[in-house]
Amino acid sequence: MASDGQDGTLGHPFVVAHRGASAERPEHTLAAYQLALSQGADGLECDVRLTRDGHLVCVHDRKVDRTSDGTGLVSEMSLAQLRELDYGAWHSSRTDGGQSSAGLLTLDELIRLALDWARPVKLFIETKHPVRYGALVESKVLALLHRYGIAAPASADLARAVVISFSAAAVWRIRRAAPMLPTVLLGETSRYLGGSAATTVGATAVGPSITTLREHPELVDHAAAHGRALYCWTVDHYEDVRYCADLGVGWIATNHPGRTKDWLQNGLTGAGRDAGQDAEG
Repeated sequence: MASDGQDGTLGHPFVVAHRGASAERPEHTLAAYQLALSQGADGLECDVRLTRDGHLVCVHDRKVDRTSDGTGLVSEMSLAQLRELDYGAWHSSRTDGGQSSAGLLTLDELIRLALDWARPVKLFIETKHPVRYGALVESKVLALLHRYGIAAPASADLARAVVISFSAAAVWRIRRAAPMLPTVLLGETSRYLGGSAATTVGATAVGPSITTLREHPELVDHAAAHGRALYCWTVDHYEDVRYCADLGVGWIATNHPGRTKDWLQNGLTGAGRDAGQDAEG
């Protein structure tokens, strides 16, 4: 998944839309991902959870309370129940006024959106743990990727999907079941990401937060020395984008994909426009 020829040619990281263009549209909605794609995002990041009836849906929190007009645990609700909710009315930038682009998005729908786009886009699928359904989440993700023919890419660079997780066990499950599928082991500390965990579970990349990377820039060279790429989250501010570019980070996740692409493609100018927000992975 790593820094392939495009990195060297363009001289800047690839931009991953964190939950879509989530600073401008409600996170994990069709509208957020469509905007990110139109802004030139190189990748789309999503969090997935299992519904009570076994469907993979793009929701970050255990509960729908923060991001919808409903309440309750995702794991205790059916897909039909979750589809009844509005996932956009809460967002300050909601301008479309339509339920269709602010409704629940399933991983199935997001995969189709990415694969149908006019240019290659990578999907970064984060499995959340601990969860009620445990390893079934990874099994369902892999089954869906197999259905679309993207679970066994010819190489990491050509992969259309990447599975990412803070759970080392989850990364290991993916590595064992789909050895050619790229994976990112996410983490909060340099000791964890710079230690043996990534090697043990076979991760093809490590994913520190921008805060951790600021404190430990050596993580980039350490990852490269072990044949791994580095994926940094959540990089919203001009100074942080420039920092990642200077370090040679392969992928940066951001809530502002359009603005970040603009900075990278135009010599990292326009710091005065930075009004970014921070978010967890």
